[in-house]
Amino acid sequence: MLYKKQTLKSVDRAFEDVQASVKGHGFGLLHHYDFRKTLADKGFDLPNECLVLEVCNPRQAAEVLGIDMSLNMALPCRISIYEDHGKTWIGMVPPTAQLSLISHDDPRIAEAARAVEQTLKEIIDSAA
Repeated sequence: MLYKKQTLKSVDRAFEDVQASVKGHGFGLLHHYDFRKTLADKGFDLPNECLVLEVCNPRQAAEVLGIDMSLNMALPCRISIYEDHGKTWIGMVPPTAQLSLISHDDPRIAEAARAVEQTLKEIIDSAA
């Protein structure tokens, strides 16, 4: 189950808008990478643009990790901006889906995941 929105923006413009929305929603951009460039540097061709942003809300990350340190394997959250069949998409794997696989049904984790997911949807929606 993916959450994704199509945009009429270019990948570069969507990237700028996602960055601004991330900051505006109290999240930080930890890292970003360009899959097409990375693969090209290794001798593989990827015809479509694909940028991935790793984002985090420090308060929520500390809360989740304080409950279950093994959840670090699902952090930080990722937002992708990519081309597919001539269209630009912004999307993510919802945190509720990811964390439910490894959180042992802890209601505190589920609530934190819901809150993060709602904010990430707002980030994607406002950037699209």
